[in-house]
This record gives sequence, structure tokens and C-alpha cells, in this order.
Amino acid sequence: MLADPETPGAPGAHPEPDLRHHGDAEVRDAGAGLTDLAVNVRAGTPPAWLKARIASSLEDLAVYPDPRSAHHAVAVRHGLPPGHVLLTAGAAEAFVLVARAFTARRPVVVHPQFTEPEAALRDAGHRVERVLLDARDGFRLRPEAVPEEADLVVVGNPTNPTSVLHRAEDLALLARPGRVLVVDEAFMDAVPGERESLAGHTDLPGLVVLRSLTKTWGLAGLRIGYVLAGPDRIAALKRAQPLWPVSGPALAAAEACSEPQALAEAAHAAHRIAADRAHLVARLAEFDGLHVCEPAAGPFVLIRLANAVAVRERLRGLGFAVRRGDSFPGLGRDWLRLAVRDRATTDRFAVALAKALAESRATSPRGNGIRVSSGAADG
Repeated sequence: MLADPETPGAPGAHPEPDLRHHGDAEVRDAGAGLTDLAVNVRAGTPPAWLKARIASSLEDLAVYPDPRSAHHAVAVRHGLPPGHVLLTAGAAEAFVLVARAFTARRPVVVHPQFTEPEAALRDAGHRVERVLLDARDGFRLRPEAVPEEADLVVVGNPTNPTSVLHRAEDLALLARPGRVLVVDEAFMDAVPGERESLAGHTDLPGLVVLRSLTKTWGLAGLRIGYVLAGPDRIAALKRAQPLWPVSGPALAAAEACSEPQALAEAAHAAHRIAADRAHLVARLAEFDGLHVCEPAAGPFVLIRLANAVAVRERLRGLGFAVRRGDSFPGLGRDWLRLAVRDRATTDRFAVALAKALAESRATSPRGNGIRVSSGAADG
């Protein structure tokens, strides 16, 4: 479904979502003791060896950052020539660079997905159209839903917040001369084998792949990511970038996380996340009226349930922060996103969720839940 966020909705339509709301707002200023299921950064990170590498870089803080070693490490990690890589201050900076560097007559963002790409495009003066994927179809990407005239297309894979992993062959169908295809792979290293990734591809015209090191390695506060694209696209993005955009410690992290032993550790973590996610989905299946968006492939799951707003507030009182879904275009107030954590944490959460649901249903006129068979999105 194609939607134009600039056009006022009909009476009774859902309000325009807050594109600047992110998961950290769910836990900020919440006080001690709140278990974080709202932010998708892997728990227990960064590891000690990575902290040591970053700490050693502090000896050179008086020197302007030199990206060459990190740049080379990332290129080797993806089997690409150096001219295909641009280091950035997290994927968020890359979205801003895309919005500033590329002229687009008809930019399209595929939703539900991370909202920062659209926000950056709008801030840069673009009039953005939305392709809204259908919950009844499992938020599956259908390439034919993207207008032929779209000359800049943004899609996440695996997608935040749906946790859907789109097929690489479907994404490839979106690539064509005259179009910039931006694929946000911020969570791809949490997928075992990184299956369906387009990183390293040089055969698709206009392809721009965004990667983040903040999720798997716990570096959200350091801000480090990178872009993979053809040399012309990289050059355009670099012209839009300020001098020394990535700090010395962030460059040290990029180099360290691209080395073989780090890749092996990330691969092991991806399998562990998959197992922990399966346990979470199994526990969620115990609750009537709760629908899980499946198959999930990321380090988070999207759920739908009645009275989600009230349930989220009750969960906070029981010590758990979860991510609201109504700030994502294409979703509504009945959706929540849950980060995957270890099994013990999930079991504690299941107890709290049972209490929150019982309290919510006892006080709500909506009764015991929604009809999950319909699967219709609220947005």
C-alpha cells in the first residue's frame, strides 16, 4: 500500500507517528532496576577484549583520526576494494548523508521500518512516500508494490521492528539504473550466516548497503558504522560528510570488529540469539490473544495484543521496559517490540507479562484480546 505522509488523513485516521521516538526513550530516566527489552543492543557487551582495544586507542587522542587501517579491515571483511567503503559515525549518520548527497524526485521508504531514514530525508527537504507492508502478509516485501518511478528506495533487512528477513532476490529486483537502493543491514550480523545479505555485491546498479557495529558489539555510545556501495556513490556520500567524522576510538573498534576472530565471535552470538529468540517466541505462544510476527530473524520480535499501551505501562511497574510500536508507520497502538535476551530473563518477563495482561484485561472494556486471525495492521 502506497501512502503519502504529507497528505492529511481522513477523519478518524491514526495520527502521524513520532519518527524521532527511539527505544532508548523507554529506559531513559527510568531509574535503577528496569530490565531493558526496548533497546536492541546485545546484552553483556562490549566484550573485554574490545574494551581493551578501544582503551588502547586513547593514547592517540591528540592525533587526528586516521581511518586507513579500519577502512582496509572493513573492505577485506566484505571482499571489496577500498573505494567501495565509507566509515560513518553509526548508521544514523549514513542516513543523513544519503538524504543530503542524492537528488531524488520520488523517494520511497518501505515501512514498517526504522524511522530515522525517513526523518533524515524529510529534514533534507525531500517529499517522502511510504510503501506500507501488510501485517496479513507477514510484512513480506513485494517488489511490485514499489513504484517504478521511485528513484530512491529505502528498506531494512532484517527489518526493525518486524524482524522480517526479506529475500535477497526480492531486494535485487528493486535495483535498476537511475535508482539508489538503500538497504539497511544494521542487524544482519545477528542473522546466522548473514543469509540474504547484499553486502559485498557489486553487480546491482545503485546499491547502497548500510551496516552498524553498535548492535552486536554494544557500541551505541561510540557511534560506528559504514556504507558499502560503488565508488561513485561512496564519493558522493563522502562529499556530504564533515572532516574526521569518525573518532579514533571508533576507528579502533571498526578494525577490531572486522578481524577474523571477531567475526567468529559474532557468528557464535548470532546462533545464540536465534536460540534465545526461539525460547522467547515459545513463551509468548502461551498467551491467548497475543500474536507474534513470524518468522522472526532479528534480535527482537514484534507482537500484537489488545491494550498494548496499558500492558506496556504495567510492565514498567513490574520492572520491564518494552518498545512501543505506534511510532512506526504502518503499525498502531496494539503493537510492541521486544528485544531478545537470555532465557532466564525471558522467563522472568513471561511471569511479568502474565500479570500485566491479567490486570489489563480485568480493567479493559475490550475483554480478553484481539482476533489474531485477522492480522490487520492498525496503521
